[in-house]
Amino acid sequence: MDLRALGMGLAFALMWSSAFTSARIIVAAAPPLTALGLRFLISGLLGIAIALMLGQSWRLTRAQWRATIIFGICQNALYLGLNFVAMQTIEASLAAIIASTMPLLVGFFAWAFMGERLGPVGIFGLVAGLAGVTVIMGARFQGGMDLYGVVLCVIAVFALAFATLAVRGAASGGNFLMVVGLQMIVGAAIVGPLGLLTEPLVIDWSWTLVLAFLYTTLIPGLAATLVWFLLVERIGATRGATFHFLNPFFGVAIAAALLGEALRLWDLIGVLVIMAGILAVQLSRQKRV
Repeated sequence: MDLRALGMGLAFALMWSSAFTSARIIVAAAPPLTALGLRFLISGLLGIAIALMLGQSWRLTRAQWRATIIFGICQNALYLGLNFVAMQTIEASLAAIIASTMPLLVGFFAWAFMGERLGPVGIFGLVAGLAGVTVIMGARFQGGMDLYGVVLCVIAVFALAFATLAVRGAASGGNFLMVVGLQMIVGAAIVGPLGLLTEPLVIDWSWTLVLAFLYTTLIPGLAATLVWFLLVERIGATRGATFHFLNPFFGVAIAAALLGEALRLWDLIGVLVIMAGILAVQLSRQKRV
């Protein structure tokens, strides 16, 4: 792995992890699904416009169209939609921790149902990841966390894991920014109308809300997805996914720094164990590939 790939991976992890903090700011002041639908629409139109200026084509391969639709539904509408709703009642750090288990779920389902071999290191990683989640959830339950929000986040991360397995390798073939933009439009077409039909349009306007919305739209919404596709093209999906082991730490640290969320001892212990589990699973899969 060269320095450029390392920089891209670190940038992706930071951008991806910061999305939970900015989303928490947004949903505290605006209807979550309506705001998310508008974010998807703006990100998608920007992505498509830039892609066209760069000479990218609407003519995607059949596999790319399948990836675009599946990711638009599972990643954007379900994963992000459920997380936005959940963060009305749970902390951004907890949502980030639950979402960061996605590589563990992908590794488990690939091993259990798709014939992928993990080996002892990978099995250890799965057990460690489960142990880390158990430590955090046990401590949070005693602190009175909202169970409804947690259930929404769990459903969301399963949807993202399914999408990842369903379309792995299907997005290759160029036109990366066009694929990203069209995924956003698919998400906007689902989430936006649902929000307008079910949510009261009550917004507590502030510069903090505007800045959080702009940041979420441009950085995690567009830039992070593009960096991920470029990283996968450069070093492959399995090696690129290794950077996910940083997400629990970054997610908790950013929420603590910007939102003042408490850094609990058991959270830190659980995050370190989850990080070790994710890294072990990804390293095991990388060796096999």
